[in-house]
Amino acid sequence: MKKFTTLLATAAVLVGFASCTKKEKETGKTLNIAVSAEIKGMDPIYANDRYSSNEVGRVYEGLLEYHYLKRPYTLVPNLAESMPSVSEDGLTYTFKIRQGVLFHDSEAFPNGKGRELVAEDFVYSIKRLADPKLQGLGWWLLDGKIKGLNEWREKYADLDKVDYDEVVEGLKATGKYTLEFKLTKPFPQFLYSLAMPFTFATAREVVEKYGKEFLNHPVGTGPFVLPVFKQTKKVVYTKNPNFRKKLYPTEASEEFKAAGFLEDAGKQLPLVDKVVVSVIIESQPRWLNFLKGNVDYIGIPKDNFDSAVTPERELSKEYKDKGISLMINPSLDVTYTAFNHDLKLFQNPDLRRAMSLAYDVKKSNELFYNNTSLPAQSVVPPGIAGNIPNYVSPYRGPNIEEAKKLLAKAGYPEGKGLPEITYDCPSGTVSRQIGDYMKQQMAQIGVRIKVVTNPWPELQKKITKRQVMLYGIAWGADYPDAENFLQLLYGPNKAPGANGSGYDNPEFNKLFKTASVMQDSPERTALYEKMNRIAAEQAPWIYGVHRQNFTLRHSFLKNYMSTDFETGQAQYLNIDTELKAKVTKKL
Repeated sequence: MKKFTTLLATAAVLVGFASCTKKEKETGKTLNIAVSAEIKGMDPIYANDRYSSNEVGRVYEGLLEYHYLKRPYTLVPNLAESMPSVSEDGLTYTFKIRQGVLFHDSEAFPNGKGRELVAEDFVYSIKRLADPKLQGLGWWLLDGKIKGLNEWREKYADLDKVDYDEVVEGLKATGKYTLEFKLTKPFPQFLYSLAMPFTFATAREVVEKYGKEFLNHPVGTGPFVLPVFKQTKKVVYTKNPNFRKKLYPTEASEEFKAAGFLEDAGKQLPLVDKVVVSVIIESQPRWLNFLKGNVDYIGIPKDNFDSAVTPERELSKEYKDKGISLMINPSLDVTYTAFNHDLKLFQNPDLRRAMSLAYDVKKSNELFYNNTSLPAQSVVPPGIAGNIPNYVSPYRGPNIEEAKKLLAKAGYPEGKGLPEITYDCPSGTVSRQIGDYMKQQMAQIGVRIKVVTNPWPELQKKITKRQVMLYGIAWGADYPDAENFLQLLYGPNKAPGANGSGYDNPEFNKLFKTASVMQDSPERTALYEKMNRIAAEQAPWIYGVHRQNFTLRHSFLKNYMSTDFETGQAQYLNIDTELKAKVTKKL
């Protein structure tokens, strides 16, 4: 998605927060979650970060989703009745839409009652993503891939009004419940795109009623209802009373069977009555509330890691005795510091290489990730084809002497003549510390850095508008394919697309264009690996780490696991209220 995150924002720092009130305990189950950054709104076409996409996914749904209890990650039908039929040439996908699915009740509908979802809703929703007036942040996902859609977008770029009723050849409702896509070329990742919030179903009536305020009036088909979104520190969702029949899975991979994840098999979703999401930027308030039993689950803050986890990477006895459990999961992600390649300054590869060599990623791993992460050599993380095992980048620091030589070669001996460089990062203690660390590292070779902190939505705006020089961020997988990481450096994906750095390398672009239409094969993997080497040797970013999630959860939280694809997860989680009452009394 578009899965931009803060440098510390994986599932490991999304935490359950805030205790239930007495009334909530009496009337039902409340799942308490907290996020470490502000949520910018509830419009699916702008959900290009982990925080917004997770909130959008509580209200809205797509044609497909990932099976909650299967690994490797497996796509299954959601609002689609079944997986699509696909033409022999791989270019036409036909979906049957699930019948009887209702949008949430809303004043936008007659008598305030939600109407039935139909195929045309997906046609409309994807046109919104393509609408040149709206500048949807997920357009990169479908750009050039659906017949006639780019032409439709270009036609209305300079006109006053966009005609949503105009037929697009590759995007049609051929029946009330039948949806047809025709692609311009093979697109092996197409089905993944239909499990992402960018393509989730919205109702035209709602969009037209609220206009620019639509992002604050989410009306979907999902398991939870949120009548109005307000930019506050707490968002409260309630169970959708008209949610269709959707049951907890009855099948699971062996690892989940063994861990008891099938105890709720066959039960109607969602399993909780309310979801409370709190925005808590600082880590210590989250930790303290977890210790009091007011937090359902928490990614271990770096300052508390040594007290919670032993050198053998096991949970400390103190926490085991309280019924707390530890989950350790690798994450399909990469942290990085991006150069703004629109600036002539950073079109100098020797400057970028010098700064990369000056950065001590091993020390960074110790300081900010408790030495639990894997230093990144390039953009593609381990666990997917395209990552090169044992590859070592020639510009991976620290090597101060070589960095100084390259800085001189770049035309800035000892940093002379180089302007002060601003480094933008999210607000929050750890992000500020990471910024200060960057400043110290660059000072070793004479590069002056000024750290600028921003609320998360503001940082994203600055990146999109190219108002940054250097910025720290992370990317978590939208889908389990190296293409999702490599596209971050594909020139045509420049902002507002996913390529926020604006890197544009003709050789890389050519390889990406070829590989992106190939099915999984050794030949495609070879191209992925070649691009991965270019991404290391040209140093378009200063690479950070590939993270692991160290998550603690209380015994009363059921069915939770750390996952790379959290959208929609809350509907599967359960709370044992009796056990929670007993546990919290002893804390």
